[in-house]
Amino acid sequence: MTHELLTTLRPLLAAEASAEAHASGAERGDLEQAVWLRLLERLDAAGPPADPQRWVRRAVRSEGRRSRRRARVEQPYATEPADDGGPGPEQRAVAAVVRRELHAAVRRLPGRCPRLMAALLSPEDLTYRQIAGQLGISQGSLGPERSRCLGCLRRLLATEVAVR
Repeated sequence: MTHELLTTLRPLLAAEASAEAHASGAERGDLEQAVWLRLLERLDAAGPPADPQRWVRRAVRSEGRRSRRRARVEQPYATEPADDGGPGPEQRAVAAVVRRELHAAVRRLPGRCPRLMAALLSPEDLTYRQIAGQLGISQGSLGPERSRCLGCLRRLLATEVAVR
C-alpha cells in the first residue's frame, strides 16, 4: 500500500513542487524532499491521509510558505563567519592528528633522540644553545645528533606508513 501510494503521488508532487518553487523562490527538490519527509512521518504516526492528492497539494503550499518566511527572516552573511583566512576546522583537526602521531613516533625513538626531538618541536622555539644546555651536550654535537635522530624518525615513520 505504501509503495503504491508513493508511486502514484510522485508525478503530482513533482508538478506541484515545480509550480510552488517558482512562486516561493525555493528549490523544487527541497520542496519535494520536505513533503516526502512529512508524508513518511505521517505514515508512521497516523497512517495514509484520507485524500492523498489533496494532502500533497496542501503540504506543498505549506512548505512553500515556510520557505518564503525563512527567506524573509534569514539574512546571508556578507562573508563566511569562520572564514578568517586561516585553516578551517577540518584542516585543524587533521593537523592535530598529525602532531599527535609525530609526537608518539618521537617518543619511540632510541637513546637521546626523544628528548632532542621534543626540544626541537617545542612551541617555545628554543635556540641550539638553549637545547644544548637543557640536554647537557655540546652545541656543536646538536647538528649531527639531530641528523641521526631525523634519520631514525624517517625510517620509523616509513615502516609505519608502509604497514598501514
